[in-house]
Amino acid sequence: MGTRFEVRCRQLVESLGLCHAGDVSAVRRLSGGVASDIAVVTVGRQSVCVKFALEKLRVDEDWFAPVHRGRAEFAWLAVAGDVVPDAVPRLYGWSDDDNGFAMEYIEGSDVSLWKSELLAGVPDTGEAGAVATILGRIHAESTKPGFDREAFGTSIDFESLRIDPYLRFTAGKHPDIAPRIVALADQLSQSSIALVHGDISPKNILLRGRQPILLDAECASMGDPAFDVAFCLNHLLLKSIHLPDSAANLHSAMTRFWNAYASQVSWEEEHRLESRVTRLLPALMLARVDGKSPVDYLSDVSRARVRAVAKPLIDSPVDEIGEILQVLQQETSV
Repeated sequence: MGTRFEVRCRQLVESLGLCHAGDVSAVRRLSGGVASDIAVVTVGRQSVCVKFALEKLRVDEDWFAPVHRGRAEFAWLAVAGDVVPDAVPRLYGWSDDDNGFAMEYIEGSDVSLWKSELLAGVPDTGEAGAVATILGRIHAESTKPGFDREAFGTSIDFESLRIDPYLRFTAGKHPDIAPRIVALADQLSQSSIALVHGDISPKNILLRGRQPILLDAECASMGDPAFDVAFCLNHLLLKSIHLPDSAANLHSAMTRFWNAYASQVSWEEEHRLESRVTRLLPALMLARVDGKSPVDYLSDVSRARVRAVAKPLIDSPVDEIGEILQVLQQETSV
């Protein structure tokens, strides 16, 4: 029969009508995620990916989140599949009984992980702009009259998965700027402008033939689209600190990302959204060294540099992405 997890995976694919549980030839657990149990289930020559949300996340700090968030992730993937079908995996079904879902397992010689390429110093050849365009199209669709928000009334989940562990927890570590970070957290809590993915990170973006494929939308909620933009820009920024030789390329990628995204903004004035991004970005920088989910590749020296850049920008915000890049470049040249 296999382990309890293997049995659960077999039950899921059977309940979705994909096959009989006894026809499953292999179940391979995938590593790397902190928030979900994920596996590849093989039936004959076909492989599908199955996913179940965890109640307690795999991090050093105590971090709990409702397991029903998997339904919101499935719903986000369905929306994105209608808007940008080549940019998300195909879905095979959701099971209420198993509290999990199955989707396309993406593999092949032309498939790579964006995070791995960035950490290897591979120059951006349009990926940043492509990700931003996809993101902007999804955001724009969700702001249209008649968009069905029912599946995304998950603000409590977003609080427990993002706002509390990233912002409120970090504010507690830095009392000198805590009021400004808490104000950002409160603003996010009260926003429901667009459908937010919540984890637009290079670790959640595959490249298939250079086409980005977005994964892991379990933080999906109606919220402030500036969060998704700042979240992704933050990862490019942190990698520019980690990899000084790639800094110029990564800063250019950040500019291309913003320009591509801004071209999709139709629901509000572009400069208003950008000013929210520039306020969130340094707070998220700080959160990735002092929050509940620190990035795993920064040295102590790099973490100190992040704090040195982020804290003044939190205390004295700027309004344009280019101004943050100027601060980074000046700090690098010192």
